[in-house]
Amino acid sequence: MLTVGQVLGMAAFLEGKGMTILDMSGLAQKNGSVMSHIRIAPTQDMLHATRVAAGEAHLILGCDVLTTTAEDSLAKMAVGVTKAVINSAIVMPATFTHNADLKFPLGSMEREIIDAVGADSAWFMDATKVATRLMGDSIATNLFVLGYAWQKGLIPLLEATILRAIELNGAAIEMNKNAFLWGRRAVVDMKRVEEIAFSPPPGGEGLGERVSANGTKVRAITQLSASLDETIERRVKFLTDYQDDKYAKTYSDFVAFVRQAETAKLPGKTALTEAVARYYFKLLAVKDEFEVARLHSNGDFERRIAGQFEGDYKLNFHLAPPIFSRKDPVTGELRKRQFGPWMMSAFRFLASRKALRGSALDIFKNTDERRMEQQLKVDYRRLIEEVVAKLAPHNHSLAVQLAQIPEDIRGYGHVKERHLKAAKAKEVKLKAEFDASKMVIAIASSETAKAAYYSVNKM
Repeated sequence: MLTVGQVLGMAAFLEGKGMTILDMSGLAQKNGSVMSHIRIAPTQDMLHATRVAAGEAHLILGCDVLTTTAEDSLAKMAVGVTKAVINSAIVMPATFTHNADLKFPLGSMEREIIDAVGADSAWFMDATKVATRLMGDSIATNLFVLGYAWQKGLIPLLEATILRAIELNGAAIEMNKNAFLWGRRAVVDMKRVEEIAFSPPPGGEGLGERVSANGTKVRAITQLSASLDETIERRVKFLTDYQDDKYAKTYSDFVAFVRQAETAKLPGKTALTEAVARYYFKLLAVKDEFEVARLHSNGDFERRIAGQFEGDYKLNFHLAPPIFSRKDPVTGELRKRQFGPWMMSAFRFLASRKALRGSALDIFKNTDERRMEQQLKVDYRRLIEEVVAKLAPHNHSLAVQLAQIPEDIRGYGHVKERHLKAAKAKEVKLKAEFDASKMVIAIASSETAKAAYYSVNKM
């Protein structure tokens, strides 16, 4: 947002107009918001304050919807006065790190803005997603929003002076110019812009590479699976890369077993199979040392870094290998250490030996976390086998909830241990309900039979 203020301020200066800029950026250093008060007038003597007063904002450039719905931001808006161009991308706040189940209330936020400016004076788009796809960098988002607002006729400055101001700013000049242009195009035909941005990569669907508008290679976004078969197929492919064909077959065979049982007992139902397909995979595809090495050395990581940084740079990695790291004497948690660029060679070496995972030669397999992960896979299979054996229409919903338990097992190290305890407590409770549901039905059936017997005898 600061760049937008600098560009608009310089453009106003180049046109000989009056302008004031007040950047409220201090809180950004503490995970807070950034707000800029920008005032532009034909002459400088027409401006008597730097802050925009309540209800006097003619334009709100909401590059972050969460900040835009803050009390101070909403106070600047007024129906009949304010226009709002809002980036509706969901960017979780820092508090998400303390509450993994935090929900982002985008719908209510949009309604607040519409109430403040009027339904015909607010425009929303996921500028972050579109700009990142087009330009290869989310930093282009703010200039995309600026271009959208300019094309709407909401910026009292010439295009030529804005582009000159971008040049004088000296940072990512071509990317910012292109982002501004794509924002303008989005007003004319957003559907076409999105088609260009989200076109599948050459040679196939799913993950791949495409060249962004500024010439940067960017990773294609994977679309969500459209069917259960596709969900399974993708995970089989991943597990094959993760370990091997045999490991992937362990997954596909177990999912097929659940699918066959669910189809036989509840024709037309697939919720249990879908849950097992997702969460058994999660337990099988843990991000252990071999997987971390593979993901860093398979080329994707290095391409993303090269697309974001230019010139000479050095990579440092902050890691806490369990067999090398020491525990903090106060917290008892493993301390991270810094490792230099040589770690890329170590990653390649370790990734090439992923076949050792779980074998007698796996030096990591006896750590507490790896033993726990192995046990989780065994426990999950045993639980699902028991659930499938007792599966019936009356307990299907509980069966699905039990199959989804791994969703609550998150993080690594001590964070994972904390979540595991809560997940296991939830599992015990659901399992008790699952078992009890059968007893209730049995008792009800018995009482029904008894009532029928007395009825027949009375006749």
